[in-house]
Amino acid sequence: MKRKRIFKIIVGLLILLFIINVVASLFFYNLAIKRGPKDFLSDNKDLEVSAQAMETFLAGDWRDWVREQPFKEMELTSYDGLKLEGYFLKAKQPTNKLVIFTHGYLGNAKQMGLYGQYYYEQLGYDIFMADARGHGQSEGDYYGFGWHDRLDLIDWTNKLVDQFGKDTEIVWHGLSMGAATVLMASGEDTPSNLKAIIADSPYSSVHDLFAYQMKRMFHLPAFPFLNSTSVVAKLLAGYSLEEASALKQVKQANVPILYIHGNADTFVPTSMTEKLYQQTKSPATLLKVDGANHGEAFVIAKEDYINALQRFLETYVDR
Repeated sequence: MKRKRIFKIIVGLLILLFIINVVASLFFYNLAIKRGPKDFLSDNKDLEVSAQAMETFLAGDWRDWVREQPFKEMELTSYDGLKLEGYFLKAKQPTNKLVIFTHGYLGNAKQMGLYGQYYYEQLGYDIFMADARGHGQSEGDYYGFGWHDRLDLIDWTNKLVDQFGKDTEIVWHGLSMGAATVLMASGEDTPSNLKAIIADSPYSSVHDLFAYQMKRMFHLPAFPFLNSTSVVAKLLAGYSLEEASALKQVKQANVPILYIHGNADTFVPTSMTEKLYQQTKSPATLLKVDGANHGEAFVIAKEDYINALQRFLETYVDR
């Protein structure tokens, strides 16, 4: 009788743990991956930015510049049937240089105008930026964290080459989730027109990012909650957290990559970019910016950022 009672207790505990794990997995999926407001980030100290960066992000003259530009709206149907929205701006003078921007988590395409203004005004590039699936005007009921977005990026690139000519020379420039997107795409069969990639503040994989944030924000271990969340993500969004890896992809990359990351980034640790840089197959360059939190490098050290960007583009694009 005693053994039966112990057995029932053990079984009951296991069932309870299973139920807790399922509930937690659905909670974390809805919290981070399902499309919708993410109030939990509003008070996240890791995303607090300097007064200088905040002023630029919220009220910089680049915002007026974006509003004044005659962007041409474009549409793409993704491989899985979603309507994606993009925005193209032709350079003032004819050029075969085109930069394609990929924005961050919960952002939208035109926020990349912060960087687009420089490419357009100073470098004379055509510029293109698209709302990632689940963001802005694009369809989608989940956030891809770069994994499905990598295929969307390649489709956008091919569409633009078809439209503007096979002599088009393309640069991918991504920020945060957008940086992970360009890196995840780098390991695919990339278009021959792609000449260079800029990855600003990327994470090594979705699993690594979630494990870091789960410990930092909720003081929880990755196992078992992250493993079961990954299963839920596979069922509901079509990808697992483990497979969505920029690190695996850059080991197969053939296009030169410029990595940029702030040394004061506590939302996506700098060590993730250092690891990506060390294991990149293609030629790679790394710029680390002292005092810059997540995505702040362009504002905190604009001259250093631009100098590194110019040297990189002169080496691999403007030859």
